[in-house]
Amino acid sequence: MHFKINLRTLCCGLLITLSSIHQHCAAQVDTLSDETALIAILAGDGPKADKAMACKRLAVYGSEQAIPELAKLLSDPQLASWTRIALEAIPAAESDQALRAACDSLNGNLLIGAINSLGVRRDAGSVKTLTPQLQNASPEVAEAAAIALGKIGDQSAATALRAALATASSEKVRSAVAEGCVLCAERFAAAGDAPAAIEIYDQVRSMKELPPQRIVEATRGVILAKQQAGIPILIEALRSPEKTLFYVALQSAREMPSAELATALLSEVKSASPERAPLIVQTLADMPGTVDASTIIKLATEPGSKEVRMAALGAIGRTGNATCVAPLLKVAAESEDLYAPVKAALVELPDEALNQEIVARLPTATGDVETQLLLEVIGLRRISATSELRNALKSPKSNIRAAALESLGSTVSQDQLALLIEQVVSPAHAEDINTARQALMTAAIRMPEREACSAQLTDAMQGASIPTQISLLEILGAMGGPTALQTLGSNAQSSDTQLKDAASRLLGEWMTIDAAPVLLKLATSGPEDKFQVRAMRGYIRIARQFVMPEEKRVEMSGQALQAAKQDAERKLVLEVLERYPSLGTLKLALEAAQAGNLKADAQAAALNIAAKLKDDPAAAALIKGAGLSP
Repeated sequence: MHFKINLRTLCCGLLITLSSIHQHCAAQVDTLSDETALIAILAGDGPKADKAMACKRLAVYGSEQAIPELAKLLSDPQLASWTRIALEAIPAAESDQALRAACDSLNGNLLIGAINSLGVRRDAGSVKTLTPQLQNASPEVAEAAAIALGKIGDQSAATALRAALATASSEKVRSAVAEGCVLCAERFAAAGDAPAAIEIYDQVRSMKELPPQRIVEATRGVILAKQQAGIPILIEALRSPEKTLFYVALQSAREMPSAELATALLSEVKSASPERAPLIVQTLADMPGTVDASTIIKLATEPGSKEVRMAALGAIGRTGNATCVAPLLKVAAESEDLYAPVKAALVELPDEALNQEIVARLPTATGDVETQLLLEVIGLRRISATSELRNALKSPKSNIRAAALESLGSTVSQDQLALLIEQVVSPAHAEDINTARQALMTAAIRMPEREACSAQLTDAMQGASIPTQISLLEILGAMGGPTALQTLGSNAQSSDTQLKDAASRLLGEWMTIDAAPVLLKLATSGPEDKFQVRAMRGYIRIARQFVMPEEKRVEMSGQALQAAKQDAERKLVLEVLERYPSLGTLKLALEAAQAGNLKADAQAAALNIAAKLKDDPAAAALIKGAGLSP
């Protein structure tokens, strides 16, 4: 009874303590969100870390009431940045006033910080404060003022920056002033005042002593602000020896597509360098609706640089339609170098009508190149055309038959699979056998009814030549599944050495755990030969590599230790036990240490397993009971 009273008292005390902690935490949360308390922290003599945290909280909960105390900290090197976080966030005119006032007394990094904050707040009333700072003796201060004015971006800020552009004290300051001008122009353009934006952009572009980056920014800005009227400037940039201007022209073209611009770009393709012309063609492809597919086709088919023609073929793949088929076939027939890009374009074309066009042209194709190309595209586009592909198999040309077989592998349906099986079992041309086998492999793996397909392949083995049966076994091995596994298992016990070799090899590579019983049976029955060894090693591989419950792995490892007939195989099992430490694998290792030639190896394995289970008392007890010491 005395124990029960003490326990009850202890529990009550614990509840009271937890309640007190909860109330204290709640009070602290209230304090952190109480502006008055936070202001008191700033005004007090507490640690600066507390004041920094108070500033951070005031950014959320502060109002104009906190600004006087915050303003006092703008001159504190340790707290100024924390203070500005709050002042930037508090939506009150007093924040702007505090920052402006600080600019009159601060210098160095503290002044730069205050200027940056005015820029963040985009306070138009700060222009008068910031403008004199453009002439500050410190280049860093002047740069900060220029960027801040650019962020404010109103007419008065733009006027101050434009005036300072010619009088900047250094190249760095001039660059910053130009950046501020560009920021102002962007705000004018976004507000719909294109004339004001253009005027500023032109001024910046005329300053040749500015860094290239500023010229590039202003060029892009003026092109987009002028739109179609900016095309001459865009073309001028395309012709510039400066790569950055060239690339900004390409990007600007993508942002303002039009038929007029497309015409101008097409004209430039003819005179541009071999390095630049293909990039212009690619840009045309990224301006949908502005250039007709026939125009791009013309670039691909007319004599010209290979680079331009390849770029045009790539563009056709994104912009063309079924009308492009005939000219593309002609290009492929005339130029071996362009065969691959033509095929890629035909495969990529999004127009569904292209599929019918491809199939319709196949019977009347002129020349081997055109026929082969059409056959390959049928397979790559997954077009259903089994009848046409079957007819192509009758061609006397091996390349035509090969293309037809490959496409059948990619397109044939399950009810037509016998067509490919026939090409493997009874090929009309011996030279086609490897292609036919690969095509059948491709088709079989993608069949939706895998078991029905496996049964069909198994039936096809009856009466087929040994090499053909081996080919079918390899396909079954790649497919997997119960029927394929059964077929491989039965052939692994065949009287024919070649079939036995192929089947046992494929079973040893099987990728699912269901092959384990088949491999164990092969490893424990029949003569002791290389096939039995292969089966045992395949069985051990499954125990080592596959994901399975611990109990299953212990069971398989135990069976392998009992069935193994060579020390090398038993060592492989010991490696499995060490790889998956558990009480079950430890017990097996200790059992293996009781007899046989691997006593030392098994004891070492047991000790290694126990070391990995060092926190398990049961493992320590097993080791001690076996008379082993870590």
